[in-house]
Amino acid sequence: MKIAKDTVVSVAYKLSDAQGNLIEESDEPMVYLHGGYDGTFPKIEEALDGREPGYETLIQLEPQDAFGEYDPELVKIEERSRFPEPLEVGMQFEGAPEDSDDELDTLIYTVTDVAEDKVVLDGNHPLAGMALRFALSVQEVRTATEDEIEHQHAHGADGLHIADEDEDDDDEGEPRTNSGPTLH
Repeated sequence: MKIAKDTVVSVAYKLSDAQGNLIEESDEPMVYLHGGYDGTFPKIEEALDGREPGYETLIQLEPQDAFGEYDPELVKIEERSRFPEPLEVGMQFEGAPEDSDDELDTLIYTVTDVAEDKVVLDGNHPLAGMALRFALSVQEVRTATEDEIEHQHAHGADGLHIADEDEDDDDEGEPRTNSGPTLH
């Protein structure tokens, strides 16, 4: 079966930076609903469209096609007293940028430095500003169920899902665990 709109695609991948340094390799294949449902990056969908299991490719995504350019405006310094104990570099919190009036416009901020009375937070994705190389190998392709199409994602999907910030179930201000450069 060929990859087309409303098919569920299973893809093994290796993610590297532009110099070829490995960032992440899938233990389990990434599974997504193909056809513009934001299950993966549009350039990956474009590269896989019409392909069949066994197809392999290497594609490079520039920052604007992946996690965007690095925005120094998303780095902020906050009072240490505003955060729970214990506080460590790498912890993540959800919050709205200072210039946002929209409560739905939240970002995930990562603690990048902790001083005695200040905390440095970065709202950029850890891979923002980076060109990324994906080595992709199509494992399986199947027709999506009506339920998957209705919900606009493959059920049981894991891997390279491009999550909207308002899609997150975390409570605002609650710490998030950081399990490495997961592509959310």
